[in-house]
Amino acid sequence: MIYRTLGTTGEKVSLIAVGGWHVGVPELSESTSLRIMHAAIDRGINFFDNSWDYNDGVSEIRMGKALSDGHRKNVFLMTKNNGRTGEEAARQLDDSLRRLQTDYIDLVQYHDILRFDDAHRIFAEDGANIVLEKARKAGKIRFIGFTGHKDPVLHRYFLDHATKQGFKFDTVQMPLNVMDAHFRSFRRQLLPELIKRKIGVIAMKTMAAGSILESKLVTPIECLHYAMNLPVSSVVTGMESMKLLDQAIQAINSFKPMTPAEEESLLARTAEAAATGRFELYKTTSCFDGTALNPSWMGKETATAPPVRVDL
Repeated sequence: MIYRTLGTTGEKVSLIAVGGWHVGVPELSESTSLRIMHAAIDRGINFFDNSWDYNDGVSEIRMGKALSDGHRKNVFLMTKNNGRTGEEAARQLDDSLRRLQTDYIDLVQYHDILRFDDAHRIFAEDGANIVLEKARKAGKIRFIGFTGHKDPVLHRYFLDHATKQGFKFDTVQMPLNVMDAHFRSFRRQLLPELIKRKIGVIAMKTMAAGSILESKLVTPIECLHYAMNLPVSSVVTGMESMKLLDQAIQAINSFKPMTPAEEESLLARTAEAAATGRFELYKTTSCFDGTALNPSWMGKETATAPPVRVDL
């Protein structure tokens, strides 16, 4: 296994991470899911991704069972929180701790940052960040980050707003793949800034749940190698079978830093197909926008908008 340091946390995490959504899909039996997670740990994978909302909580429940028999100490455990108000963030954090059968979570990330007002709601006086900071001081969580897949401009706004509040995130999780480089690119518009700020970067959507492979332009190993070649700490990938776990390990075993010419050749192959975002529907449609489709997850808005003055 290859390990990299996660930003300024000092934590060494595996370059491949177990994708939490995939371990809870209905097509996968619980026994097989647990077997895959145990095998991943045996092969050196120590970064486990998850989220409060994945598969209506099944993903966290299964992961909690997989880690309950002595494996928790071997894993850097991350989950995500959709709460925007303090009350909702606290409720979801308590759910996650209970489901994951642990008294602390290594990393909690604000999930699905896809609107500008997410920043203002999370950092409001009754917002989620007050709760997560208190939870960190209480030892319930160790680090705080955020995720999103819509637009790098939103991520930059969220980062800058947090900075104005005197807060620095430990991590950011975002799409980094061979199509992203050409359209609303997180790699080009945000990654350099995260590296400059020494924030740990977690790559996701490496194959976009298989849609990038439908282009017939790249192989799974090429997709993983591209993301691994970037200055990221870990690459989240789905493991819905032992075969896919084997594939991830194969990518680790065969990985060599790409030369600039090799990377340029790979990106040239995908440029035309990626130009309109049709293989990255999480950027161009609302189908993947969990908090937009389920606004109750965020908590009830308590503030009212100030009156708008229009001078004619």
